[in-house]
Amino acid sequence: MRVIAGEAKGFPLRAPKGTDTRPTSDKVRGAIFSMLGSLGVEAPDRVLDLYAGTGALAIEAISRGAAQADLVEQGAAACTVIRENLLRTRLGGRARVLQMPVERALARLEGPYDLIFLDPPYAAAGVPAVMGALAERGLVDANAVVVYEHSKRTTPPDTIGPLALYQTRCHGDTCVSIYDRD
Repeated sequence: MRVIAGEAKGFPLRAPKGTDTRPTSDKVRGAIFSMLGSLGVEAPDRVLDLYAGTGALAIEAISRGAAQADLVEQGAAACTVIRENLLRTRLGGRARVLQMPVERALARLEGPYDLIFLDPPYAAAGVPAVMGALAERGLVDANAVVVYEHSKRTTPPDTIGPLALYQTRCHGDTCVSIYDRD
């Protein structure tokens, strides 16, 4: 696993060992940023990475020009790896790591964000509620895009609050659903 493009291109990223963290593969990450590029999302100002795991999605966004990112991850081992990945890529000055459950972080975050990643464990419940809370708490910018990574066995809702499903693409068992404002 490595950074695909931008100022940190080629830097290797680590994943925590002995955890259930499922890092987003280079192939899927490339597809996500290709989809975002087709929507005109090139260098967002503020990025939010929920269920951050290794931090690869936010790190990729920062490497490609995002000004600032908040990464939320509950696991201590994963947060240690995220911080190491940020140091290794020299992108840590533009990122903040919050070690806490996503539901608790939503009450502490100050929006809005231009680009939001959700890559929860495939078996996680409550993701639609989290997406709804993003909009309700003013964390979603007027022109924001939300990227939801999920199993192909999960059917994403067509709408969640003001967010509408734009497109879904699958790569093996991993699907990526892009939402934007209605």
